[in-house]
Amino acid sequence: MNEQLQSDFDKIVKVSKISEKEIQIKKDFLNKFIESGFPNRKQEDWKFLDISQIIKKSINDLSFFNDYSQTNKIDSSVFVKGLDHNKIIFINGRIEKIDFKYEDQNKIEINNETKENVSFDYNNSLIDLNSALSHKVFRIIIKKNYSLKRPLIIYHTTNDKIKSTNINLRLDFELGENSSLKLIDYFANNTEKNFINIFYNFNLRKDSILKNYKIDKFKNDNLKYSFNNIEQGNNSVSETFILSAGSDYFKNEINCNLNGEYSSAFINGIFSLKENLQHEIRTTINHLVENTKSYQLIKSVLGKNSKSAYQGRIFVNSKAQKTDGYQLSKAILLDETSEFNAKPELEIYADDVKCSHGSASGSLDENSIFYLMSRGLNYQQSKELLINGFLLDVIEKITDLEIKDLIKNIIGLKE
Repeated sequence: MNEQLQSDFDKIVKVSKISEKEIQIKKDFLNKFIESGFPNRKQEDWKFLDISQIIKKSINDLSFFNDYSQTNKIDSSVFVKGLDHNKIIFINGRIEKIDFKYEDQNKIEINNETKENVSFDYNNSLIDLNSALSHKVFRIIIKKNYSLKRPLIIYHTTNDKIKSTNINLRLDFELGENSSLKLIDYFANNTEKNFINIFYNFNLRKDSILKNYKIDKFKNDNLKYSFNNIEQGNNSVSETFILSAGSDYFKNEINCNLNGEYSSAFINGIFSLKENLQHEIRTTINHLVENTKSYQLIKSVLGKNSKSAYQGRIFVNSKAQKTDGYQLSKAILLDETSEFNAKPELEIYADDVKCSHGSASGSLDENSIFYLMSRGLNYQQSKELLINGFLLDVIEKITDLEIKDLIKNIIGLKE
């Protein structure tokens, strides 16, 4: 693999218009990835779903070369209907369009950054791979005191130009003081056997609000990894919702640093997995100063031979008195072959805190099914009603009513 990776890297550099300094930076990240390789079960954070083995099993001869100089035709049929929104459109990892037509253009700044200016070290080989091979880094700044009038939907799509290919993409967002952004990541991949590696960085200034909704609903044979870093200032709020349902494999990872007093982070997620899917959410909430709050609720409904994992860590610094942290995961296993793994963690170095965590899993309650059938429903209808009620608890945590209704329609949930 290393020879293939080096050869593909040389091809990427050849068609890219980047400086010698940036090429060297990319080489350094490439060498770090080659030294570490894909994460595997020996690493604690990957003990449940070993992406190294999954890639070997699912993708033959993974290619790392993607010619980003080639433009792609935009397929408007994938666009979300019934919701006026701004757009960023990725096709095969290349940004084809950025459209903020509903906004005051003077209040949004878009820069095409390079790796010379922005780099991160998380001891994460997939971020090293992303830094080595991603095409461009766009930095989107929402200026002070501005709230976007309409949501921004980022479309992640692929076409038949690629197969068995690694795609790396990255966006940086900065929310100025007292600004707000509603962001939907919408995955509409219709090609097979690609590995998509995404890195987002969010910087939330004082009193800013980020609402991020990640929707992977539609069946596809791709493997995906998404890492989101969130830095929060005083009195800022981040709300993250994850619907993890469509891809063969998807791991969403969120690292949130509550750096400012009275900042808060809310993470809610649903695994709704049919047969033979493997999905994971891993969260790290770092309470670093006084008077911060976090809330996490993850629920799973797992079909035959499907597997989900949730690793949630709450860290409380010694300075972070009056921390309020909550974490809960629950799972319904619809088949004896389905599997749910949970690893809740609390690491607390302060005295005046309120933190709790819990996890539970089991099958549907047959007594509840029998009761519903006695009221006129058949067996399948009774199961669906119980599952809907189980998942609606998470959906109701969404604070934006318009997006809440959109996600209910996408999932097909009814109250």
